[in-house]
Amino acid sequence: MKLEAIKHQGARTDLTSAQVGPKLTAAEKIAENSPDSKSQIKRFIRLTELIPELLDMVDEKKIAFNPAYELSFLKPEEQQMLLDTMDYEQATPSLSQAQRMKKFSQEGKLSEDVMLAIMSEEKKGDLDKVTLTGDTLRKYFPKSYTPQRMQETIIKLLEQWQRRRQQQHDR
Repeated sequence: MKLEAIKHQGARTDLTSAQVGPKLTAAEKIAENSPDSKSQIKRFIRLTELIPELLDMVDEKKIAFNPAYELSFLKPEEQQMLLDTMDYEQATPSLSQAQRMKKFSQEGKLSEDVMLAIMSEEKKGDLDKVTLTGDTLRKYFPKSYTPQRMQETIIKLLEQWQRRRQQQHDR
């Protein structure tokens, strides 16, 4: 919204001169009053190139920011195709997958088959990652437990379990 307001302020060049100081871009003006850098602001602005369904997924944190930035370079019809592929694969693209799709798109070689091949790859992070949602764990812990305390308790229980298994194995 700030960007739109700044863009509509006009662009008269006859009222300012280089002697007063260089003119700031819209992203620079927004960055002055924000904790984010100028380049980060530009990346946020770039996300507006996403189709609404993908942008919603970014807002809901279903797609991470950096992959979303890369996906914003895909044509709208490619983004729609990606949405269908993500639904079929029940997965969202990693940063490297998004970067490869962007590269194929720029070369004019991003097809449904290429996208499906990229999206069906086993992600490095998924190979050695276990994810338990808070909802899954909540039923086992008092409401007062923080996520950190839940994690500490889980680790202690796993250590006890491992010791018991080792003792049984040694017998």
